[in-house]
Amino acid sequence: MTDTTEKLAKLERENAELSGMMLATGVILTQLLQSMCKRELNPQAAAGRIMQTAREGIEGYAAVTDADPRVKERALQAVQQYEDQIRSVLAV
Repeated sequence: MTDTTEKLAKLERENAELSGMMLATGVILTQLLQSMCKRELNPQAAAGRIMQTAREGIEGYAAVTDADPRVKERALQAVQQYEDQIRSVLAV
């Protein structure tokens, strides 16, 4: 039982570390994308182009690597989440 408890505790620590890294990466990425888009004449269109390219990259990567469909779906959801966040702060 102790071995299972130790393994579970280790997994919880690793999950917390990865979650923190993902959060920081997401915030930094969002800030960078917002800054890039704000410099464009049409920031909303720029955001759309960037996110469409990201979607195409995910689709291409998933097709070539036979990625787990759940991973692909979550990646596409994340792109939509970033797009929504970026568009919410850009001028219309």
